[in-house]
Amino acid sequence: MPVTIVLGAQWGDEGKGKIVDHLAERAAMVVRYQGGTNAGHTIVLGDTTLKLHQVPSGITRPEVAAVLAHGMVITPPDLVEELEMLRSMGISTDNLHISANAHLVMPYHLELDGLQEKRRGARALGTTKRGIGPAYADKYMRRGLRMQDLLDRARFAERVEGALESVNAELRGVYGHPGFTVEEIVSAYDPAREALARYVTDTTRLIREYVAAGKNVMLEGAQATMLDIDYGTYPFVTSSSPTAGGACQGSGISPLDVDEIIGVVKAYTSRVGTGPFPTELSDEVGDWIVTQGNEYGTTTGRRRRCGWLDMVSLRYSARVNGYTGIAITRLDVLSGLNEVSICTGYRLPDGTLTDEYPVDTDLLDHVTAEYETLPGWEDDIHAARTLEELPETAQAYCRRVAELLGVPVALVSVGAERQDLVALRWPI
Repeated sequence: MPVTIVLGAQWGDEGKGKIVDHLAERAAMVVRYQGGTNAGHTIVLGDTTLKLHQVPSGITRPEVAAVLAHGMVITPPDLVEELEMLRSMGISTDNLHISANAHLVMPYHLELDGLQEKRRGARALGTTKRGIGPAYADKYMRRGLRMQDLLDRARFAERVEGALESVNAELRGVYGHPGFTVEEIVSAYDPAREALARYVTDTTRLIREYVAAGKNVMLEGAQATMLDIDYGTYPFVTSSSPTAGGACQGSGISPLDVDEIIGVVKAYTSRVGTGPFPTELSDEVGDWIVTQGNEYGTTTGRRRRCGWLDMVSLRYSARVNGYTGIAITRLDVLSGLNEVSICTGYRLPDGTLTDEYPVDTDLLDHVTAEYETLPGWEDDIHAARTLEELPETAQAYCRRVAELLGVPVALVSVGAERQDLVALRWPI
């Protein structure tokens, strides 16, 4: 710190929520800079498991400002529900700030998302059907609605009317959908206007004030690098930029202000939905990881595809983001395996071995992962708080990951609880 970016280094679901929650102990502000309800961050607080979708993980600490920045697409009714859930658990939401420039996910975005996926058939992308892609598409088509539009009912109605001219034409002409009326949408969003108005502000100014004062600011990403719209396995990607560059763009922070970039890395690899996955395990070990790790999506509930750690994609991720450190999560899930493997290269269809991530992502469906195998460990590692308290083979695994990646390990998560962490360097 004072400005730290925390982002997913793989295909998401790495446990970023826990890492952000830990680092937020020394932060003054946590900023969520992209994505929407298609993300799910889980925090375990004693007997309570908190599942967040739009609100930053720092919300659990009332002294920390929690910001929904302009790079996000916000679903107002869902956000109201999430805030009500937090308050019912005794968690204050008075520290929340929402960018006036954040775009809105509208009811027709959800409809279009589902209809478009159905129309793709066998070529479906595996979206969460939360309207995220259509909302970002409208943003870049310059016909999206923003939080500042929601605050004025007459202005909101006028903007909705303009949007429906093209939206209803598509819904009716392509999908046979009856379309929407201005009044039904405006009325549906009235409660959200009343509930959220007090949080809406110029977050770029607020963030700048914190940075200028030397306060610790953390930028929290959703999804992950390999789902980035530009750098991920296109078209099986999200519709925003979870990368370090996206963090600056989505929050309004200059790259010159960033001190740390922490990539969150699962001790193995997983992804939800369709798309290439060179190290996927379709055997009893893969099933074992799913069971031990309870690998089901926070947002969708879908079973995650699991496989060995993929260093080829991780090195690519490190190159794109410039990590100053990594946080290895879910190391405890591998406890009990006699051997653990790390993918160190790809064998191409012509027999060539490469340790470089291919620019032609279609090629990923035809590569064969090459592995290095290390001894596993049987011990329960949940109580470890220092590197030396981990089994020697677990220590060796972490060191080998850092060596292959060329990035130091800053944190290791050894369990689901907030305190189940091994910190390897300060101030991280």
